[in-house]
Amino acid sequence: MVDARAFWIVEPGRGEIRGATLADPGPGEVRVRTLRSGISRGTEALVFRGGVPAHLRDTMRAPYQDGDFPGPVKYGYLNVGVVEEGPVALHGQRVFSLFPHQTRYVVPATAVLPVPDDVPTDRAVLAGTVETALNALWDAGPLLGDRVAVVGAGMVGCCLARLLAGVPGVEVTLVDVEPTRAAAAESLGVAFALPADAPDGQDLVLHTSATAAGLQLCLDLLVSDGTVVDLSWYGDTPVTLDLGGRFHSDRLAIRASQVGAVAASRRQRRTPADRLSLALRLLRDPAFDAVLSGTSPFDELPAVLAELATGAPALCHVITYS
Repeated sequence: MVDARAFWIVEPGRGEIRGATLADPGPGEVRVRTLRSGISRGTEALVFRGGVPAHLRDTMRAPYQDGDFPGPVKYGYLNVGVVEEGPVALHGQRVFSLFPHQTRYVVPATAVLPVPDDVPTDRAVLAGTVETALNALWDAGPLLGDRVAVVGAGMVGCCLARLLAGVPGVEVTLVDVEPTRAAAAESLGVAFALPADAPDGQDLVLHTSATAAGLQLCLDLLVSDGTVVDLSWYGDTPVTLDLGGRFHSDRLAIRASQVGAVAASRRQRRTPADRLSLALRLLRDPAFDAVLSGTSPFDELPAVLAELATGAPALCHVITYS
């Protein structure tokens, strides 16, 4: 038996670190010692505030969540650790998994994927976020030479912008209300605009701001017959749009993208493990370091998440483990 410590949201607005005891891994399982975990700010802040609608509590469970919304609940899905015990082929390897914030854990060996040697540990926590962005681009299907806007320069939006920047001929504009995101856009190799200055005539717009104003802006930026691909999770926040203008006359479309299933365009040819493995390989690109916005030790996680949930600016905040 091995002792561990885990972060729990005890009730909306309050978290704490609790002890846990792990059984020895059985056949086909691994025990992992966490090196880093990442806070997926938008989703985790919403969970921390208790904003998961009652009718979506089962749908929105994380893969290794313990407890139930609104709490007590152990929630998170960006974890990089080292295998301490398990199959010989994995022993001592750095691995990524969709496990919450916890110092050690036991999962099936199939639930972890090795981190490439040339991907730094801090950057590797972005694998789940890059996987989400990758899936959205499989949904969206950008074409060579497209003009594309990404509205919302959070973790997912920034990762989307960097992946789009690699498509030949694509002009990418990252749009956000926060002017300091311009520095991240420059590091990611894309243009930046505040909402009032965002260029219209966009062939494709991807939305990640989780606000009604952001989604309305996406529609306003589109060319005729254009599509908004919406990655936002609004939780229990209602969304109101003005659809009385050019939405019908210009045949605009809104399409949802969600990482829980592989995009339909690839679903018969790619597994979730294939998708995540590709995301890890894409993280060889050092430009993704622009999405890492700070670090804190594990013991400070209750206070850090409370601060992020109240609107403190951050992209991916990394939690370190001794």
